Amino acid sequence: MAVVDETCASNIVFHDPSGRDIRGLQGFKQSLSELFEAFPDIHITIDDLIIEADKAVIRYTMAGTHKGPRMGIPATNKKVTLSVIVIDRVAGCKFVECWQMFDTLGFMQQLGVIPTPKK
Repeated sequence: MAVVDETCASNIVFHDPSGRDIRGLQGFKQSLSELFEAFPDIHITIDDLIIEADKAVIRYTMAGTHKGPRMGIPATNKKVTLSVIVIDRVAGCKFVECWQMFDTLGFMQQLGVIPTPKK
């Protein structure tokens, strides 16, 4: 978590795909801790990184095994792979605002919470 302290502003705002805003460094670090607890074997691969002016766009692939609660869903022990897009705003060499989007429906289907349509 030390890297979060170094790279994120104390008043960071993270716009979560669920529609809630996480405000402040401590809230953001708590959210990350919950993610790492839910997916202890998480692996992130950066697929694209585009930087222009005060914005960075990152497309990455996240893979891991669901071993703890996430988004109100108890551990399923299922492996998931997600494509994620994040737009970050930077000021004073620190992240100050982040917008993240991913396929929530596909995520729920991979966890087995929502059935996958039959082909």
